Amino acid sequence: MKKQIVLILTWLVLYSCNSKEMTLFEEIGPGYPILKKVLENKEAYKVQILFSQINRDSLGNPVLEDYSFNLDDGEYFYPASTVKLPVAVLALEWLNEQKIDGLTANSIMLTDSVRDSQIPALYDSTSQNFLPGIAHYIKKILLVSDNDAYNRLYELLGQEYINGKLKEKGLENTIINHRLSIAMSPEENRNLNPIRFIDEGGDLLMEIPARETSVIYQNPERPFVAQAYRSGGELVSEPMDFTFKNRFSISDFHGVLQRIVFPELFTEAERFHISDEHRDFVLKYMSMLPGQSDYPRYELPDYYDSYSKYYMFGTNKDPMPEEFKIFNKTGQAYGHLLDGSYFVNESEGVEFFVTAVIYVNENNTLNDNVYEYDQVGFPFYKELGDYLYDLELKRKQINKQ
Repeated sequence: MKKQIVLILTWLVLYSCNSKEMTLFEEIGPGYPILKKVLENKEAYKVQILFSQINRDSLGNPVLEDYSFNLDDGEYFYPASTVKLPVAVLALEWLNEQKIDGLTANSIMLTDSVRDSQIPALYDSTSQNFLPGIAHYIKKILLVSDNDAYNRLYELLGQEYINGKLKEKGLENTIINHRLSIAMSPEENRNLNPIRFIDEGGDLLMEIPARETSVIYQNPERPFVAQAYRSGGELVSEPMDFTFKNRFSISDFHGVLQRIVFPELFTEAERFHISDEHRDFVLKYMSMLPGQSDYPRYELPDYYDSYSKYYMFGTNKDPMPEEFKIFNKTGQAYGHLLDGSYFVNESEGVEFFVTAVIYVNENNTLNDNVYEYDQVGFPFYKELGDYLYDLELKRKQINKQ
């Protein structure tokens, strides 16, 4: 009863105050202790939140109302695996542009190497035919955030294509300039592997030579993070330079999600130019749970339902209730924890977008594996999801009366 009263009061405040940020995120009740703690210490946790409430007009078309907390597209944070989402979708856009007979998302994609730092990919043990392809890489990215799968699509597209396309779509606060989980210099990350596409009979469909990116993509303000970091087993007592690290603002991340789910809300130039079939494919695997996939196969206990679903369920390894569908992408690295989601419970008529980042690194040291993910990060996402869901559920119930 006490929680219901808090929710009703919060809802009333939401519609009686002019400040969207104040009403939605600064009136957190005691039922959400970690969320309240984080929002009250926004500088320490570098938290940013962007929430889109969804209403439907008389024709069922979505109408979005945005609310934010501490949103700052100029403030750098490391986006971790969230950059895989736009790269995955752009791989399908690139494919649609090729206009080559027989070349599809399921065509065999063989990646070679011409430099010592590069790694070939000529087979994939998780694929049904033991061979890699664009569609299979996207599945691995969206199901469990596979780093190698992202790297292969990054090597296919290259920095100029990725960054140029995102800028064309109005995503101005994003820079994608490196592979993940591989120590490479900025120069090596500008060099791309040669790639061949072949059909099931072994006939060549397309051959792409080794390439080098001519434009240097970097963060112009040269951001530094933390006060120290570990490198090669040694402590370096100075901030880490993130000049040549990826960048993906919360607004752009949120915008990518919305372009995938509701492309009709954007101009033709701002959309991802993929087929309806490819869009359905992306949505299918964004919401699919790891255990629901056959190829690739992900099994318990390592891959539980909420393995990559932080809101409401990130601290719980029990099966997720069937009425919830979460279309999302998460990221976790260098003390940063991120999740961008389109959250749906059709049976209750609840749907909303929420994208957030939190930084949990109390000792201000990177690469020491001492981060407060379990103590603060995941509980923050659980409580933020609970809070927004309960708020929206109450709003829907009131609207029905």
